[in-house]
Amino acid sequence: MAAATRARVAHLLRQLQRAACQCPTHSHTYSQALGLAPSGKTTDYAFEMAVSNIRYGAGVTKEVGMDLQNMGAKNVCLMTDKNLSQLPPVQMVMDSLVKNGINFKMYDNVRVEPTDRSFMEAIEFAKKGVFDAYVAVGGGSTMDTCKAANLYASSPHSDFLDYVNAPIGMGKPVSVPLKPLIAVPRVSGSKSLSTGLAASLHENLKIPVLGIASRAIKPTLGLIDPLHTLHMPDRVVANSGFDVLCHALESYTALPYHMRSPCPSNPITRPAYQGSNPVSDIWAVHALRIVAKYLKRAVRNPDDLEARSNMHLASAFAGIGFGNAGVHLCHGMSYPISGLVKTYKAKDYNVDHPLVPHGLSVVLTSPAVFTFTAQMSPERHLETAEILGADTRTARIPDAGPILADTLRKFLFDLDVDDGLAAIGYSKADIPALVKGTLPQERVTKLAPRPQSEEDLSALFEASMKLY
Repeated sequence: MAAATRARVAHLLRQLQRAACQCPTHSHTYSQALGLAPSGKTTDYAFEMAVSNIRYGAGVTKEVGMDLQNMGAKNVCLMTDKNLSQLPPVQMVMDSLVKNGINFKMYDNVRVEPTDRSFMEAIEFAKKGVFDAYVAVGGGSTMDTCKAANLYASSPHSDFLDYVNAPIGMGKPVSVPLKPLIAVPRVSGSKSLSTGLAASLHENLKIPVLGIASRAIKPTLGLIDPLHTLHMPDRVVANSGFDVLCHALESYTALPYHMRSPCPSNPITRPAYQGSNPVSDIWAVHALRIVAKYLKRAVRNPDDLEARSNMHLASAFAGIGFGNAGVHLCHGMSYPISGLVKTYKAKDYNVDHPLVPHGLSVVLTSPAVFTFTAQMSPERHLETAEILGADTRTARIPDAGPILADTLRKFLFDLDVDDGLAAIGYSKADIPALVKGTLPQERVTKLAPRPQSEEDLSALFEASMKLY
């Protein structure tokens, strides 16, 4: 961006900040909370940064055997799915384990978009194996499954719902020591590489309400190997990239950490998702700039290692951001979109069940969501629209939401995204069920900067039926 353009944008943002409401809800300033004691506060006063160790480099997967050897691991569980078990990323991991004399057993029955049943099957495998370390190779489904297996094998007498977030589960803090977990991501959108989150679909309720959020379950080490991205079909690249996009947008526009309630009485109860904060903001914006520059290239050219490598990094950067700040409505609404799928099967996904990929389910509501939330932090919505290519020089505060929404629609149209929820099999008749499936997702929906009623959610789903 030219210096003159940067100056104009900075001037505009200063004008908007001066003109915008400066009450705590509408303002994203953080000085209001600094230095305040916890005593008597109803909202939080602190935020905490937690992130896995991350190693990046072409071919870095070959080091996994040495890492496990350095950890003193003697009996390792390797988790993946059946499709990936036949592909180079898993073979590279196994070669490294064998070369370094690591005894391991492979569990390749991970379900893409896991369920409570598939979690429990993996947990049972882990309990029987008595493993002292874990390696997860794949996307978020594999990493989430492996996190759950590690947690419940380390706490064998716990009920499954003990660690599941309220209002479905007990939401107990994790106090047991877990085994080391090394994550080797294949895709560029996985939330699981650097976060303490695992989610699955409840098969009976048909909504993924079984979220487990704890810093204790985050991977010990993430090995980001850009060579693995060369094996990804273009729709997988696109959908994983949309997840990165929404991770960045949602964490940057989330409720500020000092406005989140309740204030924890003990730091162990401070949630992993804490609200937007100064450190997460840096990573979210940086990730968004990479997405704006490289996602289209990564989708359109499978041999563009520069673009695919940068998207792999953007995933990690966004994970640092949202893994501590959290996400909000796009993700909260995505869970029933994935869980209530009827017959839709996404292109390039070799699965035996109907599937709306996570990144697609998230991004389809993004234009409606950010139109809805923009009034609470218009300067942030305009800033992200500008990063994604919008000309915001003459923008007005009331137009922040529509500007970001239009920018997102153009971005999605250019990448051949399905034309809204109707294109993946939903109609207005499904809206009550979609709303019902969103309501339990309080761990994320309460981080939206603007509170939402059931009527608001209905309107958001209806607005997302068509995009273009």
